[in-house]
Amino acid sequence: MPLKQEIVAFTIAFSIFIVILELVREKKLREEYSWLWLLTSAGLIILTIRYDILIWITYMIGAVLPTSTLFFFAIIFLMLVCIQFSIRISRLTNQVKDLTQEITILRANNIEKIRT
Repeated sequence: MPLKQEIVAFTIAFSIFIVILELVREKKLREEYSWLWLLTSAGLIILTIRYDILIWITYMIGAVLPTSTLFFFAIIFLMLVCIQFSIRISRLTNQVKDLTQEITILRANNIEKIRT
């Protein structure tokens, strides 16, 4: 990889890593969501420093170009993010349903107490 591309890729990957750590530190991003971003940026840093690993992975999965390998793993990354958010949305939907039922029961009990 040309030195200019290596510097740009490293700077971007390292910046993402630092931004994610800062967001977690400031409690703007929860730890449970940060692990995937941290692993991805660390992986990009490693692949930038050791480009031969990317070429080896490209060879192992049967891709023609290293950019194809990066796009392949980007798609996997996006699928993992979607799965993670789907799990979280499902959990929140169940919590909203349970809270709604509890509020309805409490209101019904209060109405009964007022009538008696």
